[in-house]
Amino acid sequence: MDALLSNFKISVEESIYSKDPESSELGKRIVKYSIELIDKIGFDAFTFKKLGIEIGSNESSIYRYFDNKHKLLIYLTSWYWAWLEYQLVIETHSITNPKTKLKRAIEIVTKSIKEDSKFTHINEVILNRIIIEENSKSFLTKEVDKENQEGYFKVYKRLVKRIKDMILQVDSDYIYATSLASTIIETALYQHFLKRHFTSITDCKGNKTPTQFINDLVFRTLNVNKL
Repeated sequence: MDALLSNFKISVEESIYSKDPESSELGKRIVKYSIELIDKIGFDAFTFKKLGIEIGSNESSIYRYFDNKHKLLIYLTSWYWAWLEYQLVIETHSITNPKTKLKRAIEIVTKSIKEDSKFTHINEVILNRIIIEENSKSFLTKEVDKENQEGYFKVYKRLVKRIKDMILQVDSDYIYATSLASTIIETALYQHFLKRHFTSITDCKGNKTPTQFINDLVFRTLNVNKL
Protein backbone atom coordinates (compact mmCIF):
# COMPACT_ATOMS: atom_id res chain seq x y z
CA MET A 1 0.00 0.00 0.00
CA ASP A 2 2.82 2.45 0.84
CA ALA A 3 4.39 1.83 -2.57
CA LEU A 4 1.04 2.41 -4.26
CA LEU A 5 0.59 5.73 -2.46
CA SER A 6 4.16 6.99 -2.75
CA ASN A 7 3.25 9.30 -5.65
CA PHE A 8 -0.07 10.40 -4.17
CA LYS A 9 -0.67 14.15 -4.37
CA ILE A 10 -3.08 16.15 -2.24
CA SER A 11 -5.28 18.17 -4.60
CA VAL A 12 -6.57 21.64 -3.77
CA GLU A 13 -9.13 23.58 -5.81
CA GLU A 14 -7.18 25.41 -8.55
CA SER A 15 -9.17 28.64 -8.23
CA ILE A 16 -7.67 29.22 -4.77
CA TYR A 17 -4.15 29.85 -6.06
CA SER A 18 -2.63 31.70 -9.02
CA LYS A 19 0.21 29.19 -9.42
CA ASP A 20 0.29 25.72 -7.88
CA PRO A 21 2.75 25.87 -4.96
CA GLU A 22 3.40 22.16 -5.42
CA SER A 23 4.88 22.91 -8.85
CA SER A 24 8.13 24.47 -7.62
CA GLU A 25 10.57 24.47 -4.74
CA LEU A 26 9.77 28.13 -4.05
CA GLY A 27 6.07 27.30 -3.84
CA LYS A 28 6.74 24.51 -1.37
CA ARG A 29 8.91 26.87 0.70
CA ILE A 30 6.08 29.41 0.74
CA VAL A 31 3.72 26.76 2.11
CA LYS A 32 6.24 25.36 4.59
CA TYR A 33 7.29 28.69 6.07
CA SER A 34 3.81 30.21 6.02
CA ILE A 35 2.67 27.36 8.28
CA GLU A 36 5.57 27.95 10.65
CA LEU A 37 5.12 31.74 10.68
CA ILE A 38 1.34 31.68 11.19
CA ASP A 39 1.84 29.23 14.04
CA LYS A 40 4.43 31.55 15.56
CA ILE A 41 2.74 34.97 15.26
CA GLY A 42 -0.89 34.20 14.36
CA PHE A 43 -2.78 34.82 11.13
CA ASP A 44 -3.78 38.40 11.97
CA ALA A 45 -0.13 39.48 12.35
CA PHE A 46 1.01 37.40 9.38
CA THR A 47 1.90 39.28 6.15
CA PHE A 48 3.53 38.36 2.86
CA LYS A 49 6.27 40.85 3.67
CA LYS A 50 7.15 38.94 6.84
CA LEU A 51 6.92 35.65 4.95
CA GLY A 52 9.24 36.99 2.26
CA ILE A 53 11.86 37.72 4.91
CA GLU A 54 11.51 34.19 6.28
CA ILE A 55 12.03 32.53 2.90
CA GLY A 56 14.63 35.01 1.65
CA SER A 57 12.55 36.08 -1.32
CA ASN A 58 10.77 39.18 -2.56
CA GLU A 59 7.21 39.74 -1.38
CA SER A 60 6.19 39.95 -5.04
CA SER A 61 7.26 36.35 -5.61
CA ILE A 62 4.63 35.17 -3.11
CA TYR A 63 1.92 37.09 -4.95
CA ARG A 64 2.67 34.97 -8.02
CA TYR A 65 1.21 32.04 -6.08
CA PHE A 66 -1.53 33.65 -3.97
CA ASP A 67 -3.49 36.87 -4.48
CA ASN A 68 -3.63 37.55 -0.74
CA LYS A 69 -3.12 35.93 2.64
CA HIS A 70 -6.80 34.97 2.88
CA LYS A 71 -6.43 32.72 -0.14
CA LEU A 72 -3.25 31.28 1.34
CA LEU A 73 -5.19 30.39 4.50
CA ILE A 74 -7.93 28.76 2.43
CA TYR A 75 -5.23 26.79 0.60
CA LEU A 76 -3.75 25.57 3.89
CA THR A 77 -7.15 24.60 5.34
CA SER A 78 -8.17 22.90 2.08
CA TRP A 79 -4.92 20.96 2.02
CA TYR A 80 -5.52 19.85 5.62
CA TRP A 81 -9.07 18.65 4.93
CA ALA A 82 -7.90 16.83 1.79
CA TRP A 83 -5.14 15.17 3.82
CA LEU A 84 -7.67 14.06 6.44
CA GLU A 85 -9.94 12.75 3.70
CA TYR A 86 -6.99 10.76 2.33
CA GLN A 87 -6.43 9.28 5.80
CA LEU A 88 -10.11 8.48 6.15
CA VAL A 89 -10.41 6.71 2.81
CA ILE A 90 -7.24 4.65 3.24
CA GLU A 91 -7.90 3.61 6.83
CA THR A 92 -11.59 2.72 6.51
CA HIS A 93 -11.83 1.17 3.04
CA SER A 94 -11.41 -2.42 4.28
CA ILE A 95 -13.69 -2.10 7.33
CA THR A 96 -17.04 -3.78 6.71
CA ASN A 97 -18.78 -3.26 10.05
CA PRO A 98 -20.60 0.14 9.86
CA LYS A 99 -20.19 0.96 13.56
CA THR A 100 -16.49 0.10 13.54
CA LYS A 101 -16.00 2.13 10.35
CA LEU A 102 -17.71 5.20 11.81
CA LYS A 103 -15.69 4.93 15.02
CA ARG A 104 -12.49 4.81 12.99
CA ALA A 105 -13.60 7.82 10.93
CA ILE A 106 -14.36 9.79 14.10
CA GLU A 107 -10.94 8.93 15.48
CA ILE A 108 -9.23 10.12 12.30
CA VAL A 109 -10.91 13.54 12.22
CA THR A 110 -10.83 14.22 15.97
CA LYS A 111 -7.54 12.82 17.30
CA SER A 112 -4.31 14.69 18.01
CA ILE A 113 -2.29 14.75 14.80
CA LYS A 114 1.05 13.07 14.14
CA GLU A 115 3.39 14.20 11.38
CA ASP A 116 3.05 12.33 8.07
CA SER A 117 6.45 11.64 6.50
CA LYS A 118 4.91 11.37 3.00
CA PHE A 119 4.66 15.18 2.76
CA THR A 120 8.04 16.53 3.79
CA HIS A 121 7.39 20.25 3.21
CA ILE A 122 4.26 20.31 5.38
CA ASN A 123 4.33 19.69 9.10
CA GLU A 124 0.84 18.35 9.79
CA VAL A 125 1.21 18.76 13.56
CA ILE A 126 1.81 22.51 13.20
CA LEU A 127 -0.85 22.79 10.50
CA ASN A 128 -3.34 21.11 12.83
CA ARG A 129 -2.64 23.80 15.43
CA ILE A 130 -3.38 26.45 12.81
CA ILE A 131 -6.63 24.73 11.85
CA ILE A 132 -7.71 24.66 15.50
CA GLU A 133 -6.79 28.33 16.05
CA GLU A 134 -7.46 29.94 12.67
CA ASN A 135 -9.78 27.76 10.56
CA SER A 136 -12.90 29.90 11.12
CA LYS A 137 -11.13 32.91 9.59
CA SER A 138 -11.12 31.12 6.25
CA PHE A 139 -14.91 31.25 5.95
CA LEU A 140 -16.30 33.82 8.41
CA THR A 141 -16.12 36.56 5.79
CA LYS A 142 -18.52 38.59 3.67
CA GLU A 143 -17.25 36.74 0.59
CA VAL A 144 -18.05 33.24 1.87
CA ASP A 145 -21.04 32.64 -0.42
CA LYS A 146 -19.14 33.72 -3.52
CA GLU A 147 -16.12 31.65 -2.53
CA ASN A 148 -18.34 28.67 -1.81
CA GLN A 149 -19.85 28.93 -5.31
CA GLU A 150 -16.32 29.01 -6.74
CA GLY A 151 -15.53 25.72 -5.01
CA TYR A 152 -13.14 26.96 -2.31
CA PHE A 153 -14.66 24.67 0.31
CA LYS A 154 -15.28 21.67 -1.91
CA VAL A 155 -12.87 19.36 -0.08
CA TYR A 156 -14.30 20.19 3.35
CA LYS A 157 -17.85 19.54 2.16
CA ARG A 158 -16.75 16.27 0.57
CA LEU A 159 -15.25 15.14 3.89
CA VAL A 160 -18.51 15.97 5.67
CA LYS A 161 -20.44 13.94 3.09
CA ARG A 162 -18.20 10.91 3.58
CA ILE A 163 -18.87 10.96 7.31
CA LYS A 164 -22.58 11.55 6.72
CA ASP A 165 -22.72 8.43 4.55
CA MET A 166 -21.05 6.41 7.31
CA ILE A 167 -23.57 7.72 9.85
CA LEU A 168 -26.44 6.57 7.63
CA GLN A 169 -24.86 3.14 7.31
CA VAL A 170 -25.16 2.89 11.10
CA ASP A 171 -28.64 4.42 11.36
CA SER A 172 -30.39 4.89 8.02
CA ASP A 173 -33.41 6.57 9.68
CA TYR A 174 -31.42 9.35 11.34
CA ILE A 175 -32.65 12.58 9.74
CA TYR A 176 -29.80 14.88 10.84
CA ALA A 177 -26.87 12.94 9.39
CA THR A 178 -25.30 15.89 7.58
CA SER A 179 -25.63 18.14 10.63
CA LEU A 180 -24.10 15.46 12.83
CA ALA A 181 -21.22 14.93 10.39
CA SER A 182 -20.29 18.61 10.32
CA THR A 183 -20.78 18.80 14.09
CA ILE A 184 -18.24 16.00 14.57
CA ILE A 185 -15.57 17.96 12.73
CA GLU A 186 -16.30 21.38 14.20
CA THR A 187 -16.77 20.07 17.74
CA ALA A 188 -13.38 18.37 17.56
CA LEU A 189 -11.71 21.67 16.66
CA TYR A 190 -13.58 23.52 19.39
CA GLN A 191 -12.80 20.97 22.09
CA HIS A 192 -9.11 20.93 21.15
CA PHE A 193 -9.19 24.74 21.38
CA LEU A 194 -10.82 24.63 24.82
CA LYS A 195 -8.38 21.96 25.96
CA ARG A 196 -5.54 24.30 25.07
CA HIS A 197 -6.95 27.62 26.29
CA PHE A 198 -10.05 27.20 28.50
CA THR A 199 -9.68 24.00 30.46
CA SER A 200 -12.30 25.07 33.03
CA ILE A 201 -15.12 24.75 30.46
CA THR A 202 -14.29 21.38 28.94
CA ASP A 203 -14.06 17.84 30.26
CA CYS A 204 -11.54 16.99 27.53
CA LYS A 205 -8.42 17.09 29.64
CA GLY A 206 -6.18 14.64 31.40
CA ASN A 207 -7.03 11.19 30.07
CA LYS A 208 -10.32 12.36 28.53
CA THR A 209 -9.98 13.24 24.83
CA PRO A 210 -12.18 15.01 22.27
CA THR A 211 -12.34 11.69 20.41
CA GLN A 212 -13.84 9.92 23.43
CA PHE A 213 -16.34 12.73 23.98
CA ILE A 214 -17.47 12.79 20.35
CA ASN A 215 -17.77 9.00 20.16
CA ASP A 216 -19.97 9.10 23.25
CA LEU A 217 -22.05 11.93 21.77
CA VAL A 218 -22.52 10.24 18.38
CA PHE A 219 -23.34 6.74 19.56
CA ARG A 220 -25.75 7.96 22.22
CA THR A 221 -27.50 9.89 19.44
CA LEU A 222 -27.74 7.11 16.85
CA ASN A 223 -29.85 3.98 17.05
CA VAL A 224 -27.11 1.34 16.93
CA ASN A 225 -29.45 -1.50 17.91
CA LYS A 226 -30.33 -1.97 14.24
CA LEU A 227 -26.91 -3.46 13.50
